[in-house]
Amino acid sequence: MQNTTHEGVIMIRGKGVGYLRLPDFEEDITIAPEDTNIALDGDIVEVTLTGKNQYNREAGKITKVISRAREEYIGTVVLQDGLPHLRADSKRIHVLFTLPETVRDKMGMKVAVKMTSWEDPKKRPHGEILDVIGKAGEHETEMQAIIRSGGFAVDFPADVAAQAEKLHASKEQIFADAINDPNRRDYRDVPTCTIDPKTAKDFDDALSFKKIDDHTFEIGVHIADVSHYVQENDAIDKEAVERGTSIYLVDRVIPMLPEILSNDLCSLRPNEDRLAFSAIFTMDHQAGVLSTWYGKTIIHSNRRFAYEEAQEVLDQGHGDMHDDLRIMMDLSRLLRARRQQDGAIAFDQPEVVFELDPQGKPIDVRLKTRVETMLMIEDFMLLANRYVAEYVHTLAQKNKEDLAFVYRIHDVPNSEKIEELGLFLKMLGYELKHEKGLVQGVDINTLLKEVTGTPEENLIKTATIRSMAKAIYTTKNIGHFGLAFKYYTHFTSPIRRYPDLMVHRLLYKHLNGTKLSPQESSKYERLSVQSSAKEAEAVDAERTSIKYKQVEFMLPKVGQVFTGIITGTSDWGIYVEEKNSKSEGMVRMGSMKKDFFAHEKDKYRIKGQKTEQTYRLGDEVQVKLVKASLEDRTLDFELI
Repeated sequence: MQNTTHEGVIMIRGKGVGYLRLPDFEEDITIAPEDTNIALDGDIVEVTLTGKNQYNREAGKITKVISRAREEYIGTVVLQDGLPHLRADSKRIHVLFTLPETVRDKMGMKVAVKMTSWEDPKKRPHGEILDVIGKAGEHETEMQAIIRSGGFAVDFPADVAAQAEKLHASKEQIFADAINDPNRRDYRDVPTCTIDPKTAKDFDDALSFKKIDDHTFEIGVHIADVSHYVQENDAIDKEAVERGTSIYLVDRVIPMLPEILSNDLCSLRPNEDRLAFSAIFTMDHQAGVLSTWYGKTIIHSNRRFAYEEAQEVLDQGHGDMHDDLRIMMDLSRLLRARRQQDGAIAFDQPEVVFELDPQGKPIDVRLKTRVETMLMIEDFMLLANRYVAEYVHTLAQKNKEDLAFVYRIHDVPNSEKIEELGLFLKMLGYELKHEKGLVQGVDINTLLKEVTGTPEENLIKTATIRSMAKAIYTTKNIGHFGLAFKYYTHFTSPIRRYPDLMVHRLLYKHLNGTKLSPQESSKYERLSVQSSAKEAEAVDAERTSIKYKQVEFMLPKVGQVFTGIITGTSDWGIYVEEKNSKSEGMVRMGSMKKDFFAHEKDKYRIKGQKTEQTYRLGDEVQVKLVKASLEDRTLDFELI
């Protein structure tokens, strides 16, 4: 296929090397830095294949940039070769932008820049400043820069805000009309609660509980009826499509919907009547599902619990809704155990939480405590997501037709990655049962159970997660490997995820027997692909905000000694994660003066030539923090 031309999205990684994913190739096409032309990370490009490179990988060169991924580039104004330049915040933007001489007074400022010209790959692109965000290194500046880098908008367009206000002003009439809908069930007399984080303001989901007899219960999973307020293709909907998801940074939420909807009108707030889309389960005392009902409802949440409050009621054996919570917890434990028996993978990675001072500086960082009520809510949300997807599939089979629907799928892991993971685990003294790269969820669970409580637990969990495929949205179901579900969707968070809003609309249409045209079906696939991309961008922004705050937290601690775990090895050094803050930094080979260390890639370690001292993945080490760079969001350690 040499000299053939293809189109695709270029990914530019370390040292300016480009990669391009093409449908008919198992591996990404590799593009050497000198062959990337004037392409930047994320651009849609035309590539000509040039045959195998020296590493026996399919290679190519960029012949044309079809469209740019970004309209603006975020970074800091720096002096380079005596001239002002933009150094982009994203490490994937591998070139400096030359700026006009007139912006010398903006040195050290964080700015948004538009590319004005770039024709010669041997020269730097030229740009002009669109907006000055603020002084680099200041909390608000950096958070705004992360938001802008991801292409996210904080404020809503005027027409969107106006429509949201109009909806809120008409809420009484809207609600009255909804009550008169004979198909909408009234659940206001059934005990109902929400259980969320302490700081939550947008309540997507509520649980109701009704005892039928000593062995039979009705559990209602009630989800905010966003689709009743937000109509397809209206101004709010179009903006939600563009956003795709709410974004959760260290210190703020950038909502998908205007706050008057997300925190008020749609939110299932306590002691207020609210519209919901519900999945109602009749269950026996062994958590078997006896019957289901799906449809629009009216609910009234009697109690808003924080996770810790609900847990306290259960732990103490008394309090608001104790009996209801206790039975729901018993059922959720049975659901959880059954999932794991079926091969659902029990990943539970630690999350960090920052305590910020009034200026946004991190004064403490700790691991988020997980209480069992969090798992209980997750268990019932998974139940609803799974059963809604199964219902649509069954309906399609019954009617002998394809029904448009949005699934959340998770492919089986790539066999090569599993074999690499198996080798890595052997180096650490563990065994992962697999057959030529084919692995079962139950065998991954066996491994995760074995490493629980060991120093290398988080390292092995991270390595295992990296070997997994990415979960995405699509109208073509292949099941969810990680959850061991044949059918799965996202039904439970339409306030903060656009795919859930699509699922509500589609489910309602299927419940009513509404036929969808082929054009509509293809529209949902396009929106699914777009939602998957938006989700990835949001996750990247969230991780960037955490990384920045970790470096900022460590900045005053330069010179101090820490305990860490080796999380990676490379030709240029080892990566170490500090145990308490989970901040990752690098010990560079050049800082190891007592010996010459070589990287033994296949053994996941570095080894000293004279002393034969080895440092391998998972080892606990003592390190001294010698440098913390907010600019680069990096930490430098030295071994003690």
